Amino acid sequence: MNLLLAAASGVLLVLAFPPLDASWLAPLSLAPLLVALDREPRPGKRFLLGYIAGVIFWAGACYWIHYPLAVHGSLAPAAAWAAVALLALIKGLHTGLFGLLAGALLSNRWAVLAIPALWVAIERTHGPLGFAWLALGNAGIEMELPARAAPYAGVYGVSFVFALMGTALALVIRRRPPGRLAPAGVLVVLYLLPKLPAPQPGQETAVLVQPAIPENADWTDSWILRQHERLVLLSEHAARGSGPVNLIVWPEVPAPVYYDSDPRFRGMVNDLAQRTGAWLLINAVPHNAAGAPLNSALLISPEGRPAGRYDKMRLVPFGEYVPRPFGFLRKVSDEAGDFAAGERLVVLAAGEHRIGAFVCYEAVFPELVRRFVAEGAQVLVNISNDGWYGRTAAREQHLKIARMRAVETRRWLLRATNDGITAAIDPAGRIRRQLPPFTQAAMGVAYSWLDERTLYVRWGDWFVLLCALGAAGALIAGQIPRYRPSA
Repeated sequence: MNLLLAAASGVLLVLAFPPLDASWLAPLSLAPLLVALDREPRPGKRFLLGYIAGVIFWAGACYWIHYPLAVHGSLAPAAAWAAVALLALIKGLHTGLFGLLAGALLSNRWAVLAIPALWVAIERTHGPLGFAWLALGNAGIEMELPARAAPYAGVYGVSFVFALMGTALALVIRRRPPGRLAPAGVLVVLYLLPKLPAPQPGQETAVLVQPAIPENADWTDSWILRQHERLVLLSEHAARGSGPVNLIVWPEVPAPVYYDSDPRFRGMVNDLAQRTGAWLLINAVPHNAAGAPLNSALLISPEGRPAGRYDKMRLVPFGEYVPRPFGFLRKVSDEAGDFAAGERLVVLAAGEHRIGAFVCYEAVFPELVRRFVAEGAQVLVNISNDGWYGRTAAREQHLKIARMRAVETRRWLLRATNDGITAAIDPAGRIRRQLPPFTQAAMGVAYSWLDERTLYVRWGDWFVLLCALGAAGALIAGQIPRYRPSA
């Protein structure tokens, strides 16, 4: 029964996200695991129960990893699925640790707060330890009340809310005294927080381009030229039909774009910016001083000159570099040599305004995106190529993650992708306009430059630190012997 309960939590976590996207399951997802942990007194078995839930979650939510490895990385299908299994087995260690420690906290009088704090502290470790993707709180992007926590505590505040609800349910099922549930009343704070911003019309117009360039093609000079011409034509057509346009955004594309070393492409891009009178943000592949390629967002001024460049700092394992122990595997990208990570965060200056442009997978890192706003970005732009994932749920998951960044920072987020999902997202995480995926198109979207800075932008992961300290304190307190005078 305990094994089934742990597996049930893993399944509920998977179902809370795309493709099923039953987000209402997120607040219930941890309850079965916690019931199993309370039934099991042995620490080793508690670790195993948490591990089972984690392996199922990561394998089920990130099943799509097999596609880029098999289709673009030339791995045999069996080897690609083995890589998915290996990732799940590694990432399950996080949840195994949660199971081990949460089991010890269930007897604590503050368990209903300490266990969610523990979940948040461990959830934050995924990025620094190799790979991050779906935080539990991302399931709450459509839930106005839990999402109110995001501008103050980031996505981890929403994760805390869901973990608290699951813990409270488990304590009710295990018939804990009502007093143990009293601390859950902290959730009333959500009603006291300001509502998310109401829909407001944008004051500026941008063009988002979705060229639908195929991932697999013979990259001859003539083929690459046609793709560049496609980007220009889509941009100009949309700009003419959208009134005054002050920003055009091209996505990350599979065809390498060398602005510095390709004079024909450079002239094409500069001429487009001059003809439209708009700032043009493109994806480019420059090289650093050591000759290693960079994955960059390059801003071209309306006068047709480079105005700034941000080099991607958080690279995709196996997509843009291969970790040293796995050097025998081929990267998804065909760029010669490993990509190098950017060395510093750069906010791009567009005249009097500032743009925070981050590339693809970087949307997963709230602590990175908030820094763009903390350093002055008035609008966020995410350029991505989710075509590597085929017709899997990865692109819907990625969009959900990006939308949470808009809520945390109270910024418009303009998202341009190669073949979907291209969208304009408002400061409350609402999709205001969206292109259908897998289509060649461009659209004009409204947005505004904003200056407000949320508590999360100003203070960063203060809530995660508080949770880590609270969980550690509860664990330590649980180990202090309680002496009672004898009769």
